[in-house]
Amino acid sequence: MNLRVLLIDDHTLFRVGLEGLLAHRNIEIIASVGDGSEGLLLADSLKPDVVLLDMRMPDIDGIGVLKKLRDSGFRNPVVMLTTSTDERDLVESLRNGAQGYLLKDMEPDELVLALRDIVAGKTVVAPDLAPVLAKVVKGDGTLPEEASPFDDLTPRESEILCLLAEGQSNKVIARNLGISDGTVKLHVKAILRKLGVHSRVEAAVIAVEQGMRSIKENIE
Repeated sequence: MNLRVLLIDDHTLFRVGLEGLLAHRNIEIIASVGDGSEGLLLADSLKPDVVLLDMRMPDIDGIGVLKKLRDSGFRNPVVMLTTSTDERDLVESLRNGAQGYLLKDMEPDELVLALRDIVAGKTVVAPDLAPVLAKVVKGDGTLPEEASPFDDLTPRESEILCLLAEGQSNKVIARNLGISDGTVKLHVKAILRKLGVHSRVEAAVIAVEQGMRSIKENIE
């Protein structure tokens, strides 16, 4: 079976080298690009059997390309081929629909076998990362749920964020909760720090976008 592969990786020498290695093993690189946006267009037009995707790229990173591929309706296997052994990269890739997570230092023949297994319907993770995957997979074989940005908020901070999202001022929040303006300010400061934003408006926008239900779950 002659596999048709689209390679998206910003390192030209790696792309050229891999293209040569795979050509000798009946795997055709139908296109090889260093830009995630161009890769998305080619995936749509060429319909490759497999997309081989680098994790670290300058315009859109690998996870970003993966998400856009899946959002666009691309259903063929997408395989991360990377140097990253980071647990978060592995989990995020699998959670977002990658059927493989392979490392760039693997032997060419091992890569070919992995690709053929993936096209046959298996999910393949580099052997070196099996202990990492075993550590994060839950007892029922599923991956952990994606962390909510509100997980680190205390019940009181969650309550205040809900009121912020409703457009209430510090004074109104203080009056409604029976606490001082100064205490509200301290809570707001902590909320901004934990959410990684710089203004109460940004915090309110995140609250609305993410859905108030998940914030309110923190209060209960």
